[in-house]
Amino acid sequence: MKNLVDIDISNKNLVVRVDMNVPIRDKKIQDPTRIKACLPTINYALEKNCKVLLISHLGRPTEGTREDKFSLAPVSEYLSDILDEPVSLEKDMSNTEIFKSGPRVKVLENIRFYKGEKNNDSELGKSLGLLGDIYVFDAFGTSHRKQASTYEAIIQSKEACAGFLLKNEVEALNKSLQNPPKPNIAIIGGAKVSSKLGLINNLKDKTDFIIVGGGITNTFLKASGHEVGSSLVEDSMLDIAREILESGKVLLPSRVIVSSTFEGDNVAEKGIDEISANEMILDQAITEDIKEAIEKSKLILWNGPLGVFENELFSKGTKDLAKNISESQGFSIAGGGETLSAINTFINKDDVSYCSTGGGAFLEFMEGKKLPSIEALESKYL
Repeated sequence: MKNLVDIDISNKNLVVRVDMNVPIRDKKIQDPTRIKACLPTINYALEKNCKVLLISHLGRPTEGTREDKFSLAPVSEYLSDILDEPVSLEKDMSNTEIFKSGPRVKVLENIRFYKGEKNNDSELGKSLGLLGDIYVFDAFGTSHRKQASTYEAIIQSKEACAGFLLKNEVEALNKSLQNPPKPNIAIIGGAKVSSKLGLINNLKDKTDFIIVGGGITNTFLKASGHEVGSSLVEDSMLDIAREILESGKVLLPSRVIVSSTFEGDNVAEKGIDEISANEMILDQAITEDIKEAIEKSKLILWNGPLGVFENELFSKGTKDLAKNISESQGFSIAGGGETLSAINTFINKDDVSYCSTGGGAFLEFMEGKKLPSIEALESKYL
């Protein structure tokens, strides 16, 4: 696929698909991270004397219905503040004058207000793709969805390319998949092995060590012959967990934090052979072998917390993990909403080499799947 710098965009009208699906409360942006991630592409376009129309979704409105709580008005206002210039909210995509007057930067009202977005409608895609001179896709977080603004618009456009955010995401994630530096480590947390099986299977032959967290750890502990009390376990995945354990790459904790309830009754740190029938594993301790593996790794991939870190009683494992990663000399890549939340809670985000903006897209890319938006961009120049 071509990137923004590969095309002469000077004085052109750009339609840029971004991901500004941010939390909003009382019409105020609560976390502007995704908006700020779009700024390199927007600022580069403005430096090249372009006019920019930004396309994004927000929340899950009923398609075809305009609901005020899902309006992108707060986003356009926030952009106006940080760009220090007017940014208008456009409510009519059929406006043929959309680039001929008004501010240099405009935001089209929530694309999910338009019928046909989710089912990749060809007419909507064509309308979007031909709105400007170039269609720029810069929404990695939605690149796993085959929808009108993330696929058909790219196909129907006269010219299309990747923005800086997408370019950086693909380069960073490919670094962990294509000839990664050794030694390297993957940390994979989550409630269920089944939800991360594709990721684990794709990484187990590429990584030197795998640390598991959350309910995934419980399933692996039980598969290795340990009693896990009343912990969350996927019994249907025990045989698969045993097969993965045979690789010798999975580093299981030797000490865990248990409780008789999720609220934190009778919390105790115990060895993995000391768990009672009425106890649940809700966190794990970073043992010396795990700490050493992180310190030695030249590449660290992190997706998912080690425990129920939202409860302070079960946060130490994830907190220690975050600190060890932040102090590592290796190149660290983190992805997934819970992972980024843990990073923002426990360490400085700048101490992680790269934080992916994608959730589902991050997982599917790391599983080795082809993402529709990237396929569409590549097809433009076959």
